[in-house]
Amino acid sequence: MKARTDQGRASEAIADFRAILPMDGVLADDATLDRYSRSTQRTGTRPSCVLYPTTTAAVQDIVRAAAARKVVVYPVSRGNNWGYGDACAPTEGAAIIDLSRMNRILTVDPDLAYCVIEPGVSQKQLYDHLQENKTRLWMDCTAAGPDTSVVGNALERGIGHTRYGDHVRTCCGLEVVLADGRVLHTGFGHFPKAQATHVYPYGLGPQLDGLFFQSNFGLVTKFGLWLMPEPDAFTFYYVQAEHHEDLPHVVNAMRRLKLDGVINTAVHIGNDFRVWGGTGRFPWDRTGGKAPIPPEVREQLRRETGVRAWQASGSFTGTKAHVNASKAALKEALGNRCSVVFVDDQKLGRGESLANVLNTFGAGAVLKEKMRALRPNYELLKGNPVLQTLLSAQWRLRQPPDGPGNPLDSGCGAYWVSPVVPMTGDHATRFYAMADAIMREHGFDTNVSLILVNERALVCTVSVAFDKSVDGEPEQAEACYQELMEAFLAEGYVVYRSGLQSMDTIRAHDSVFWDVTAQLKAAIDPNDIIARGRYVPPLPS
Repeated sequence: MKARTDQGRASEAIADFRAILPMDGVLADDATLDRYSRSTQRTGTRPSCVLYPTTTAAVQDIVRAAAARKVVVYPVSRGNNWGYGDACAPTEGAAIIDLSRMNRILTVDPDLAYCVIEPGVSQKQLYDHLQENKTRLWMDCTAAGPDTSVVGNALERGIGHTRYGDHVRTCCGLEVVLADGRVLHTGFGHFPKAQATHVYPYGLGPQLDGLFFQSNFGLVTKFGLWLMPEPDAFTFYYVQAEHHEDLPHVVNAMRRLKLDGVINTAVHIGNDFRVWGGTGRFPWDRTGGKAPIPPEVREQLRRETGVRAWQASGSFTGTKAHVNASKAALKEALGNRCSVVFVDDQKLGRGESLANVLNTFGAGAVLKEKMRALRPNYELLKGNPVLQTLLSAQWRLRQPPDGPGNPLDSGCGAYWVSPVVPMTGDHATRFYAMADAIMREHGFDTNVSLILVNERALVCTVSVAFDKSVDGEPEQAEACYQELMEAFLAEGYVVYRSGLQSMDTIRAHDSVFWDVTAQLKAAIDPNDIIARGRYVPPLPS
């Protein structure tokens, strides 16, 4: 869906917006519009203007003006929704509301372990604040990089790495601007002097928080977030399974440990291509410029890098006794079909030092590669949003930049397909077989991971990385993406999160669910001005 906002109404609205915001708060020049039109998808949409409010009151005035002109506005927290739409709206000509200047950390409570932040707060900003103020609190972060929004990811039901990896479950108390300009406080927040707004999520009466996740019912301007107390003991574990056929064993063993409460963090299981993809360097010289990687080259890379068919990583936190008991339980559950390495700060430091020493003598290549793969995952499990994880977007580039950075600056193409499957070895195997067949058919390596977020479900991710500068490759990637989406939906493996290019796909089958969401939209936003077409079906004109 890419219907355009009427140009005349957009021009009138821009004049209204200029009366609300300072001069640098409303931009409609070609350079700005070009920048916000960029996407890691094959195509993006072009806005009519970009607005930069700094207060909730300014957001209220913007939506009132937009409603009066019946102009679509599209809020982004920082615009870094890589692989799912970036800062592009579902419709052409929308007014982008960029909330990145609303970036205050309003409250950090070290005793109750929560914070209240605005949507422009980046992962790095919150991490640095917690560290510099010696709060002894950890945040949970994603692999989307330091500059992504904490709030934006949570509102998309994003997934991290620690025991707070399910970000929706750590939300508590929202401030939301509705389409008519009213401000809604969820939970206890609408009661004067409420003391438990950010420590008890349900409030009194219907719980409305869920309406504002993966929807277009309002603009979240403040967000309560639970944080994790720094544990007494921390151990990172890295599991390797030699053969592809070991995947069911790993999944079933991990599920039992999750159900028993031994594992309480998110666990990421990735195949060899997922590990190599994290380096951002496709071996074009070895493949003769062709893709996907041939089986013989794949085997060579496994031997040289020490990467196996499957890798899993997670952490144990708590008391030393709890961590030691958990380590023993993990080794027993996996048995001798997998290797398990446990790493703490001292062991990781020694490993990196040894790899550097051996490297000076022309040895230790495998150890060096293992350390390079371990370090970013290790940091993520401590809530540190490292930049290196963005290298994965560069995997198919013929001329990649020297290091990680904004994927849009180097022409990276990326589609993410993220179906949810029941946490059994059979379902994991079926998912992988489907993904592998489709990816290879379209000329892509099967870069996948399976994430244990709760005790019963796997959130599976398939990365379709491509080079936007190569003729035909964006179309090839889009065709691969669409076939993956349709195949997974047909199997009942519904994605947990959708990119803009597949909003129509997920609504292809009429249901009472979509009818009800449209009815809610009509009641809350009758002019359909907020993020029209995002998840909720667009209202009739």
